[in-house]
Order: sequence, then C-alpha cells, then structure tokens
Amino acid sequence: MRVLLAGATGAIGRPLLPLLVAAGHEVFATTRRDELAPSLEAAGASAEVVDLLEDGAAAGLVRRVEPEVVIDQLTSLPHDFDPRKAKDAYAANDRVRRVGSGALIAAAEAAGVKRYVLQSVAFMYRPGGMADRSEDDAVWSDAPAPFDASVEVLLANEKSVTGSAAMTGVVLRYGFLYGPGTWYETGGSTCESIAKRQYPVIGGGEGRNSLVHVADAARATLAAVDRGQGIFNIVDDEPAPIRELVPHIAQLLGAKPPRKVPGWVARMVVGSYLVAASTSMPGASNAKAERDLGWQPMIPNWREGLKTYRDTSPD
Repeated sequence: MRVLLAGATGAIGRPLLPLLVAAGHEVFATTRRDELAPSLEAAGASAEVVDLLEDGAAAGLVRRVEPEVVIDQLTSLPHDFDPRKAKDAYAANDRVRRVGSGALIAAAEAAGVKRYVLQSVAFMYRPGGMADRSEDDAVWSDAPAPFDASVEVLLANEKSVTGSAAMTGVVLRYGFLYGPGTWYETGGSTCESIAKRQYPVIGGGEGRNSLVHVADAARATLAAVDRGQGIFNIVDDEPAPIRELVPHIAQLLGAKPPRKVPGWVARMVVGSYLVAASTSMPGASNAKAERDLGWQPMIPNWREGLKTYRDTSPD
C-alpha cells in the first residue's frame, strides 16, 4: 500500500520506517529538515520535506502522495525536556498536534484516504484507584495546566479520526516511550536527571507509568496499518510505580538513589501536573491491542527492557 508516514524522524518513526518498507509498503516519509531527507531515502522511503504547520501544506502533501494510509506521528517535545519549562514545551507540542495533525486529518478525509493511524497517549486517564485503565475509561479532562490543553487537543484529534465516516480511524495511545531517541536513553533528559539526582520520588511515588519500548511501539503501528479500528493502549504488561521505576534506573546508571520530596515542595518547582502524575497516575491495560491488533510486546516489562538500555541506545 501507499503509506504516508508523517513524523518519520521521531522516536517511533525511525524504527517504524524500515518495518513498513520490509512489509512491502510504498512509503512516503516526512521531515521538516532538508538534511534528514537522505537518511529517509536510504531507508527505502520517498522523502517529503514539508512543514505541516504552514497553510495548505498538508493538503498539498496528500494530493501529491495520494496515500491509501496515513500514519500520523507528529510531535515536538524536546529531547532535553526540562520539567521547569514544561509549559512552553507542551504548548509547542500542542500546536503541532492541533495545527499540523488537524490539517493532515482534514486533508486525508477530503482526499478519500482509506485509513488513518493517529498517535495519542496512554497517560491521560483520570487518576484515582489502582486498576489499569481500558480504552473506555474516563480521561483526565480536568488535568492541571499545562496538561489540560494537551488532553483537549488529543481528544479532539481522536474524535476527528474515529468519528470519520470517510476513512477507518485507528488511535494508538502509546505509553511512556523508552529506548533510542527517547528521554530514557543514555543522554536523554530523564536518565540525565536521575543520574544527577534531580528526579526525586515525589510523595509516596504511588503514580504508575505504563511504558513501552519504541521497537514494540513501532510493531504495534505496523499492525495498525491493516488491522483494527478505534482506540488502543500500546503499553507493556506491567505498569511501573514511580517509587520503583526511578530507583531502578538510578541503580542501572550507577547513580545514588533518588531523593524523596514532599508533594507541596515539588509543586512549587514543577507544578501540580507533574506532582499528580508522580503520585496518582493510573496504569493502562494492553488487553484490547493484544486481542484486536494481534500485537503483544516483545519486551513485556520495563525491568527487563531498561536493563538493556545501554545496548539499545546510540553511542
């Protein structure tokens, strides 16, 4: 099939591209940077250098490529994410999803694209309780700023895709990504913060992160090219409590154990959202993806996956 991969140089786009090519798809891969086009061509794709934030860019791209399937991996979070600057980082990412993805969804629908696969997140479920969330559970619509705006944009895009009468919509709610190109790789912002003891366990650390390795996220996305409809959590089998996850990474890095900080202190530095995420975020269930996409993670839990981070991270 003719597949348009938007955001081909991102954390998921990079491992996904060779999987699409190996599966026999004709891939058109986007980047905003001219210097990255040769790497896309070398991987077997036709490189499309385009800024989807520009007026008319999405419509022109879709007319030119005439894809049967669009895979939307558009994001803009920095590799060196600083929690103290979360507001600006989230605002920039929200703009990419609101303007870029919004235009691409509209262009795909207008052009008669058969299938649209959209990136979303599995860490926007409403906090409270220990049960892993399914795709039908309530989302955190009243999340603290700046994440409230992110949830609004994500839900609007999800609704546009799954509610389309013209194309089959698939929404992949990925867990926190780890592996090459993520905050959890060597040199990534999370690992750097933990190594410097700048990533404390807030309160009791009861919040639970559902993670997924980028290789598994790419495999799930490949499956969604011709399978499934609706919303799917793409996460590993075992949500990670913050009180276990951060010390585990510190130990792998050979760093000192993380500090413990009361919630009220952390709130003054990083804001209410990150405190709530660290103390009350629920995990997510991958049962629906395993059943309906025929996908299951090759790396079933974060303990095993993170243990090999040095082997899977670039030099």
